[in-house]
Amino acid sequence: MTISPLSRAAAAEFAPEVTYLNTSSWGLLPRRTIAAVKALADENAVGRRIGAGSFDAVEAARVGFARLAGVRPDRVATGSSVTVHVGLIAASLPAGAEVLAPEGEFTSVVSPFALRGDLRMRYVPLAELADAVRPATALVAFSSVQSADGRVADLAAVRAAAAAHGARTLLDATQSAGWFPLDAGAYDYTVAGGFKFLLCPRGASFLTVTEEAQETLPKLFAGWVAAGAPWTSNYGPLEHLAPGARGFDEPPAFLSYHGAEHSLALLGEIGTDALYAHATSLAARLRAGLVERGYEVVPGESAIVSVPGLEGRQPELAEAGIAVSAPAGNLRISCHLYNTEADVDRVLEVLGHREPQPSA
Repeated sequence: MTISPLSRAAAAEFAPEVTYLNTSSWGLLPRRTIAAVKALADENAVGRRIGAGSFDAVEAARVGFARLAGVRPDRVATGSSVTVHVGLIAASLPAGAEVLAPEGEFTSVVSPFALRGDLRMRYVPLAELADAVRPATALVAFSSVQSADGRVADLAAVRAAAAAHGARTLLDATQSAGWFPLDAGAYDYTVAGGFKFLLCPRGASFLTVTEEAQETLPKLFAGWVAAGAPWTSNYGPLEHLAPGARGFDEPPAFLSYHGAEHSLALLGEIGTDALYAHATSLAARLRAGLVERGYEVVPGESAIVSVPGLEGRQPELAEAGIAVSAPAGNLRISCHLYNTEADVDRVLEVLGHREPQPSA
């Protein structure tokens, strides 16, 4: 029997003590990532490290994410959270600009725009997003995969509509990067939190910016790290920022990035195509089993499976040692590289057949 590289990696790097199907909330950390974080923490505890960490780890994480995102490393800025990256983009828009977003979009993608108070926000159902772009639209802000229920946006249609009307695009890949093929260069901006399907410690996030869109962003984070020459620009005003997206870097959380380097290397070793095939095949098995048992599921080819109205079963699953989540009234079950058919079958076993609903 041939063991796939993905299965070997999963067995070597992960040993969950529960049936873990909750990567949409946070991803499990690989053993190599934990070892790197512990090593840095130990060095910081006893004074062996010059500085709190290494910028080499940050650069390795940048390169690792760039490889997964399909862009050059100089198109990637490193940071701490999606909200901060989106806030930078929100600050670039002129007063009165229209921002188009899906209804129910994750708050970090829309709140930095909405709370400015001087932008025109417009929300439409996800399926109508491309058709809703108009000449007055300055920016379309949306997730490739919806956090609440795992729906996958029609990416090509939204890109085409935005291009036709001269609107910029902001794609949040937090629920997709790590299992879904990402072409970050096809969008003006992409953002991704590292602590879900990218399997990084929380505190690592990534922003990609096209060369043209780079000129739109204000120099809000003009700290010494954004100067691009670590430890040489610590005093006095900066004369310029680093070229490319590095000029939008935030000071790094070194513990997070020492881990992120290794998590992203692992995903790069396996490859997005293999991760996509594995996660979506498990999700398809789960959807088919749920439908067979009488449940209504959100359709699609996503690694995230959602059952509307079944959020009340989450505590029961937790009691049975199955980790899932229940956002926005949905039971949300997410599959990733460390999951197996046995995990899916365990969920189906615990949920059982849907109780017949009383007639009205």
